Amino acid sequence: MEYEKICDEILEADKKIRYVGIYDYGELYDKMRNGIKSHLSREETELSLSQAVYRWSTRKKTADKIGKPIFALAKYEKIYRLTIPIGGAGLILISAELDSDVLGIVEKILEIKNKYP
Repeated sequence: MEYEKICDEILEADKKIRYVGIYDYGELYDKMRNGIKSHLSREETELSLSQAVYRWSTRKKTADKIGKPIFALAKYEKIYRLTIPIGGAGLILISAELDSDVLGIVEKILEIKNKYP
């Protein structure tokens, strides 16, 4: 899959997106918006993503009862954080500004993701 291209498209989709990372099969492909300072180090980001992959696997355990998970949203004091599944076991991780339209961002990301089989 063209993860770097997907990262670029997601960043271009909304100016309030700060960061996009795609974590799949132990590899991280990511991009930070120019001029933005990361809140986490690279190591902290990778640890956070591995934890998100675990949490996502637990969400899938109830899919037969409540449906397949489409995205997860967390609001922190400084950012919104979205996780969206991609590929077999991959996740897209996005951080966005607190004044963003996060549901609008989700829709844009789902459109981009669905362009890639």
